[in-house]
Amino acid sequence: MKINIEKHILKNGLTVIVHTDWSTPLVAVNLLYNIGSKHENPAMTGFAHLFEHLMFGGTRAVRDFDNHLQIAGGESNAFTNCDFTNYYITIPAGNIETALWLESDRMNGPDLSENTIAVQKKVVAEEFRQRYLNQPYGEALLNLRPLVYTTHPYRWPTIGMDISHIEKADNHTVRDFFNNHYAPDNAILTIAGSIKPEKAFRLAEKWFGTIERKNVKLPDLPREPLRTTPAMLSVERDVPADAVYKAWVIPERSNPDFYIFDVITDILSGGDSGRLYASLVREKRLFSDINAFVTGETDRGMLMITGRINEGVRHETAGQALVSEIDMLRTNPVPQKELMKVKNRFESSFHLSNTGVLPKATALSLFELIDEASAINSEVERYSSVSSGMILDATSEVLGENSASTLWYLKMNR
Repeated sequence: MKINIEKHILKNGLTVIVHTDWSTPLVAVNLLYNIGSKHENPAMTGFAHLFEHLMFGGTRAVRDFDNHLQIAGGESNAFTNCDFTNYYITIPAGNIETALWLESDRMNGPDLSENTIAVQKKVVAEEFRQRYLNQPYGEALLNLRPLVYTTHPYRWPTIGMDISHIEKADNHTVRDFFNNHYAPDNAILTIAGSIKPEKAFRLAEKWFGTIERKNVKLPDLPREPLRTTPAMLSVERDVPADAVYKAWVIPERSNPDFYIFDVITDILSGGDSGRLYASLVREKRLFSDINAFVTGETDRGMLMITGRINEGVRHETAGQALVSEIDMLRTNPVPQKELMKVKNRFESSFHLSNTGVLPKATALSLFELIDEASAINSEVERYSSVSSGMILDATSEVLGENSASTLWYLKMNR
């Protein structure tokens, strides 16, 4: 089913996307800022994620963001990744102005007092410790990303390269980061749900139209070269089982070839019937679990395979079996029946995931960032156009061992 879209750009540069859906009494307000960890200074990483926290800390006008929203029957949350930061609200359509008021108020400036910054720095630092340093395999991305990326700032994860970058950040630097990135001309506002486009555009103008553009200038990022020699790192840690993280650099999300690699991961890891699970878990019993996925960044991203190795299995044996499965995909055409199965599953999943107004609002913002919001209506067609020949060409060129980055986690006291 086609998703209807209307678009308008305010004079201050704010892009406004509207999707009308009368099947629900709700509206979703999604505000995407084109600021992710890739835009950070390598010496000061983790700031985009820090602001995900700071933006919920109130403003001079609104001390308690959540309280006003909850009174109006709304819910909100946010997430940060390498490419952007996304804030979203669902609320009864009749109360949409509460959501727009709150979002526009914090676009004007959150509370960046010394105390608020200090509190949130501690929260983020503790999150870094709990999620990355104190969990088995938690530091995997901290080790894998700089192995995969030698040039592009994807080489550090969203949480940051080092906990000290946030702990030592001075208040002036934190405020500068907001002033340099959070502006209407660096944002996409998507409103989806029970509302007419003309009303949505009028309300967007009312609440955001007076906010001044900042003529945001994002850094020119280097293009990550394709690897021609393998990279490998082995670390010994206190983990329950040996594990492997394997990655290849693949085309950016807007590149038509991206869909080839998306299909490849569904062939390899499409549930219990996926090739890797069927062969390496169920049949050969080398792995206890294994998964393949694409990261889907707006610049060159990764195709990743992660797996935990069964007790008593040498990691070299498991690794060679994994390479053999990839080589089989590189040298033998995928049978049409298998290819159609993953295509049909993708189409069903795509339509199911875009039934609610919030998933649609978030997806429309993302598609507008990488291309045009209307491109969402071509997603299934692009995926379906992938052929066995295209898979053979892509895998033979990109998924060889010479272009792979491999991280091994090995149990201590072996």
